[in-house]
Amino acid sequence: MTGTGAHRLIAVKEHFATGRFWDEIENLAVAPGEEPEQAFVVNFPRDPVMRPRLSDVPTRLAEMDAAGVDLSVLSLNPPGVQLYADAARATSLAREMNDTLADLIRRHPGRFAGLGAVAPQDPEAAAAEVRRVMGMPGFGGILIGSHTGGHYLDEPEMEPVLAALTEQDATLYLHPRSPSPQMMAPFRDYGMVAALWGFQAEAGTHAVRLILSGALDRHPGLKIVLGHLGEGLPFWLWRLDNIYEKTYRWAGDLLGMVKLELKPSEYVLRNFTLTTSGMYDQDVFEYALRKVGAERLMFAIDYPYEDSEVATGFLAAADLTDEQRALISHANAERLFRIPPRRDPR
Repeated sequence: MTGTGAHRLIAVKEHFATGRFWDEIENLAVAPGEEPEQAFVVNFPRDPVMRPRLSDVPTRLAEMDAAGVDLSVLSLNPPGVQLYADAARATSLAREMNDTLADLIRRHPGRFAGLGAVAPQDPEAAAAEVRRVMGMPGFGGILIGSHTGGHYLDEPEMEPVLAALTEQDATLYLHPRSPSPQMMAPFRDYGMVAALWGFQAEAGTHAVRLILSGALDRHPGLKIVLGHLGEGLPFWLWRLDNIYEKTYRWAGDLLGMVKLELKPSEYVLRNFTLTTSGMYDQDVFEYALRKVGAERLMFAIDYPYEDSEVATGFLAAADLTDEQRALISHANAERLFRIPPRRDPR
């Protein structure tokens, strides 16, 4: 049954930036190997179409209204502050942008919620910012742009960040970014460094590291969101289980593998929720729906990088039961990001 479109519509992967942010990041020294992504990111404020879509609130609200989006979950334009070598300055800028977003949420009640930014360059400071942000009205989670200087959240030094996320019951949106410096070389050509291919390769790799490292055995309640209908993971679930079991038996010690409590696919079905951001292919969506279920899917646009009306039209055309449509359009987002349910006007 195709739904009527009467459900509340929440978009959960929508980005913002300010003039202050653009000015600051152009002058910050990046970590070694991060130069290609900095050049890519600072190109957006120079674009006369993209800059207002990222930074002008009336432009954003007008596009939300035209497309029928009731509420957008905003996050600092990825990878936020994670490119930068000066950890203290990155931490300070993340804090400033979180305060800016908190003010935006206050000034537009019912239209915006937030995902906080952190600087994992200093894991203890990032953990402190997780705790601070999760005490602020309107915030339901944290967005981290995959690796930080080539380091991943499963690594021991990042444990304070995972511990704070778990302690605060904060949802982690694991957002793509360009591949880490150690895996960058093959992606530098043909536009592969960014959203065309590199983003999903990087984020999917990070998600599999979190699974295979045992991080989700240490933090079984950690809630993780992946965009683009799972960064390829739904297509790989059977093979992850099959090859993990065989490889662990054949060469687990040789390859430094960890004995997991569950099958790899079971962590995906327990800990991860997927969004539709930038993946408006009905065949792929139907496959993901079969593999993970409507309770593990959420609507997202990826504004301003995708067209809002294309995204909402895609969801409207999806063949869903009314219960599935409610979960995907708003109920899962309300649960994961602490968004109050819409009041019945009656």
